[in-house]
Amino acid sequence: MDQPIRVTLPMNEETVARLCAGDQVLICGPVYTARDAAHARIVQAIQSGEALPFDIRNQCIYYAGPTPARPGHVAGAVGPTTSSRMDGFTPIMLEHGLQSMIGKGKRSAAVREAIAVRHAVYFVAAGGVAALLGQCVQKAEMVAYPELGPEAIRRYEVRDFPAIVGNDMYGGDVYELAAQDRERTKR
Repeated sequence: MDQPIRVTLPMNEETVARLCAGDQVLICGPVYTARDAAHARIVQAIQSGEALPFDIRNQCIYYAGPTPARPGHVAGAVGPTTSSRMDGFTPIMLEHGLQSMIGKGKRSAAVREAIAVRHAVYFVAAGGVAALLGQCVQKAEMVAYPELGPEAIRRYEVRDFPAIVGNDMYGGDVYELAAQDRERTKR
């Protein structure tokens, strides 16, 4: 098995270009948590020409609604949310410079196309290990929409956050690769 690729956020074009669907990665750097409600507000701000709560250009959004941190911890459990819930918002955010996303599950054809066109990347994080993923958070700060509770936007500094490249800039899709592997093993 290959060693995971260390990815430092924000990524340069060369890093994005070398990532392929199925690659294992360890992510370091800033990620912003945001789910449905925050995405709706960000897209509304884009469409109305308002200032965004943070500059999304070259940033990574983690589809997560973290739990509160226990005493002595930086973050609570921070597992991935089903990414397809953000698919309606993602193409416009990619158009405005979003570079990468972390979540779980397949993306729509429109999102996969936007990822390829914008030379972005979608990372898949394992569900069910939210407490372990929370341990990768080194720093945490509230950025916007605190009234949304767990859906507020937070900025996390992560270190060695494990993920897999789900969709790459070449149109590669880890879920399609897995289906092809299953078909091969059936023969």
